[in-house]
Amino acid sequence: MDAPIRVEGLGKRFRRYSKDRPWTLQEAALRGFRGLQAEDYFWALKDVSFDVPAGKMTGLVGRNGAGKSTLLSLVGGVGQPTEGRIHTHGQIGALIDLGAGFHPDLTGRENIFINGVISGLTRAEVARRFDSIVAFSELAGFIDSPYRTFSTGMRMRLAFSVAVHTDPDILLIDEVLAVGDMAFQRKCLERVDEFKGQGCAILLVSHDPNLVGELCDQALWLNEGHVVANGPAQAVAQQYAMKMQNETQRRTPASRAPVALANGGELRVNQNRFGSLEMEIDQVRLLNAERQPVERMQSGEALSVEMQYTLPAGLPAPIFGVSISREEGEVCFEASTAASGAQSPGSPGKGQVTLHIQRLDLVGGDYFVEIGAYKPDWSYAYDYHWHAYPLSVEPHLNEKGVLKPPQRWEWRAAPEDDTWEFEPKQSRA
Repeated sequence: MDAPIRVEGLGKRFRRYSKDRPWTLQEAALRGFRGLQAEDYFWALKDVSFDVPAGKMTGLVGRNGAGKSTLLSLVGGVGQPTEGRIHTHGQIGALIDLGAGFHPDLTGRENIFINGVISGLTRAEVARRFDSIVAFSELAGFIDSPYRTFSTGMRMRLAFSVAVHTDPDILLIDEVLAVGDMAFQRKCLERVDEFKGQGCAILLVSHDPNLVGELCDQALWLNEGHVVANGPAQAVAQQYAMKMQNETQRRTPASRAPVALANGGELRVNQNRFGSLEMEIDQVRLLNAERQPVERMQSGEALSVEMQYTLPAGLPAPIFGVSISREEGEVCFEASTAASGAQSPGSPGKGQVTLHIQRLDLVGGDYFVEIGAYKPDWSYAYDYHWHAYPLSVEPHLNEKGVLKPPQRWEWRAAPEDDTWEFEPKQSRA
């Protein structure tokens, strides 16, 4: 099944005009129609590709002018790309310019009906949802007052309430989640999470990397229209935040050459490798019970994840983490030295840490083992390898779910009197 949003090689070019360009027909005629042509062109987006699967949220981060809103507009059908393609499947809803189209002299009630119809609902559907819209906005006492008498916060709340009572397959959000007070903001976030749980594909623009890391599954970091990083939301958001705080001035991880892996793949910074690289995980091996490297195993077999690293002097001892996930991002297993209480050695130099999993009881399928070394307060990753180490678990017939724990079936004859035997409850003194 195709992803609701698929962007392939997208590029958008705009004209740039002189500041002395004539702005009226009379002025242009007096100048002999000179100065009407564009001086040059600039690319707001260039070679941007990504997917947003159903039930997933992708965050867009980057400086002002990076191309985030342009990308969101193109996905929403506003304008045409200069090159590349955008494929969308399903109804699109947008939380972009809240309050656009609301008339100041109409009441809140009248504006709900007008904007509900503009958003794609019928009048009957708006009427059925009217009470829910008003209850969500918490504006029942003001709903028949003119819209112009509403405060800015009240206007945003009403507009947001109308927007989230549509049934979109694709939801586009541009910096509008800071609506109302803290309690209402939390309610907005919960509603967006409900959309995600219902299979809606969500594209979010935000300047808050913490919000992107918390809400999103994937993140796209744009800079001057180009993709800097595309990967797991928390890793990309942390790396973007570090860059904005100038914490990586002395390091240039993006310029490092790819690192070849034993499985034939490569580690590429900002593609499947993220972090400050203050310390590095130099080598990773997946080993079976006989300590032989494996990429394929039977469910229930032992697996060891061995990491060799280099810890510079003066750097705090890191937290090491290992997770196993499916390609679509579902995390099936996660462990860390912090969660287990294991003490990471703080001595600088070369070292090795290994996670031993006595039984890996996953159903058959294709997985990725992801590893990372993190700052002791989890604030960011030193080195994080994402989707770099594939692992295939041999399937059995008609397996579903995620776990395959040890199990057995028992057969016996049913009681003749068609009753079930239960252990008697112990009386308490």
